[in-house]
Amino acid sequence: MGKVTFFKSIHFKFGIIYVLLILIAIQFISVYFNDQLEEQFIENFVGSINERAQLLSDNVSGQLNDKKGEDTSKLNTLIANFRSEEIREIQIVNASGKIVAALNAPVDSWSTEEAITKALNNNPQRANIFVDDGNRILNVALPILGENSTSVNGAVFFQAEMKQIFAQAEEVNNILASAALVALLLTGVLGIIISLTITKPISDMRKQALVMARGDFTRKVKVYGEDEIGSLALAFNDLTRRLQEANAITEGERKKLTSVLAYMTDGVIATDRDGMIILLNDRAEEILDVSRETILGSSLVELFNLDEEMSWDDVYSGPDSMLLDLSDDDKSFIIRVSFSVINKEDGPINGLIAVLHDVTEQEQIEQERREFVVNVSHELRTPLTTMRSYLEALHDGAWQDPEIAPRFLEVTQTETERMIRLVNDLLQLSKMDKKEYRLEFQKLDFVAYYHHIIDRFEMSKGEQFDFKRELPNKEIYTTIDKDKMTQVLDNIISNAIKYSPEGGTITFRAWPVGKRLRISVSDEGVGIPKNNIDKIFERFYRVDKARSRQLGGTGLGLAIAKEMVHAHGGDIWAESKWGKGTTIYFTLPIKGIRESDRR
Repeated sequence: MGKVTFFKSIHFKFGIIYVLLILIAIQFISVYFNDQLEEQFIENFVGSINERAQLLSDNVSGQLNDKKGEDTSKLNTLIANFRSEEIREIQIVNASGKIVAALNAPVDSWSTEEAITKALNNNPQRANIFVDDGNRILNVALPILGENSTSVNGAVFFQAEMKQIFAQAEEVNNILASAALVALLLTGVLGIIISLTITKPISDMRKQALVMARGDFTRKVKVYGEDEIGSLALAFNDLTRRLQEANAITEGERKKLTSVLAYMTDGVIATDRDGMIILLNDRAEEILDVSRETILGSSLVELFNLDEEMSWDDVYSGPDSMLLDLSDDDKSFIIRVSFSVINKEDGPINGLIAVLHDVTEQEQIEQERREFVVNVSHELRTPLTTMRSYLEALHDGAWQDPEIAPRFLEVTQTETERMIRLVNDLLQLSKMDKKEYRLEFQKLDFVAYYHHIIDRFEMSKGEQFDFKRELPNKEIYTTIDKDKMTQVLDNIISNAIKYSPEGGTITFRAWPVGKRLRISVSDEGVGIPKNNIDKIFERFYRVDKARSRQLGGTGLGLAIAKEMVHAHGGDIWAESKWGKGTTIYFTLPIKGIRESDRR
């Protein structure tokens, strides 16, 4: 909001209005005064000439009644007494219309003035005004009455110029115009000064409004009087105080809301009535991996990639919540969005609140649970179906066949043992999930212990495979639960034997890396595809399911090994090249585990 210029200010407008009002008043007064002054001047002038004419008529009356004749010298003397600057012509005419005495007129000539003719007929002409060469001329003709005022003995005629009268009127008008100009200047200055008394409080209020617009409610407007503007200033100060209180309450609520939004574990997004995002908290930015600066003002439907399936009206009228799968090739990402409409009571919809909750882990757990149930059901159903088939055959008489019966019983026993192993593995995993186990740690030389494990497998499988040892010649001590670690190594080595071709080499290594001991078991099997390498430690996962079942695996060995290694404070992973074999690595801390770390 820019500064108001002088010519747009109330000061200037008040001054102009004040001057215009005075100017209009002066104009009306001047016109009226001019007319009245001119009229009065003319009336006075006509009256003066008429008085002179009447006086001359009265004085001449005796002279024209003298029977001895007209005394021209006396008449001229009388006329000379009436000589003045404005008198242009004087005539004394006898009853016959002959000029007997005159001023600026030929004597003894006959008068041609129409006014004299009328006066001789006893019709006085007291104000006969006409224009001659641009000048106004006054003609006055009065009869000279006899002794009894019944007869007309002659007439007197005055002709006077009125130029001086109008010159005086013009002079008065000039004086009046000068006075009006001075009055206008004075009233203009006075108007601006008076307007300041009105506009200064208003200007202060304007400044206060600008300060309030910036959020500063500490200033007060000065009260200049007890009039209406003073009352307005008081009301403005009261409004400022109320706004300050309301702003403090609003700011407090805003800080509370900001704090709540900042520390919420769920993301929150607010939109306007058109579905454009107007607010989102930090958690929403984190969940969606977006920037507040780039996302504000964009469409919520486009943000959730719903524009091809749903319109904004569909979102309003749709379900209260929905699952959105925003996964890509790199990672899985599933969020649950709960919607809440913002509207006034019985009013239009003003927007929408969307609450985001990352349910990727829950959905993955749920998916794993469903897959786990399916896998367990399948793993149990397969041996049970096989056992039922063989038992039905035995029941139908195969038990009497000395060749078939032992083989059927052997298969039944094998499937029973397979189910027992599966159930035992499931129980062990369940205990690990619930932390219902306790590790009995003991300090031992891992190199010697590793040789002992390898010797046991080499004694049973040495003819079929080549066991290669790349172990250090020194003692390396670590603290482990011997039974649990034996199970880990048994599961890893058993897998290497299962998936290695007959005559293949299985390599065993162990070497210190910093404060950890790294152990590996390598085979020369077909290997694991790159996109499956991270899944082999999942429960019931098999790269080649047909071959695994043929070899009698449960699909839980590496999952149990992973849990056990993590319980020892180590890590486990796999590396593989398709067609060249697989290596399973795991680490153990060389430094012993404290008793308080046991579970």
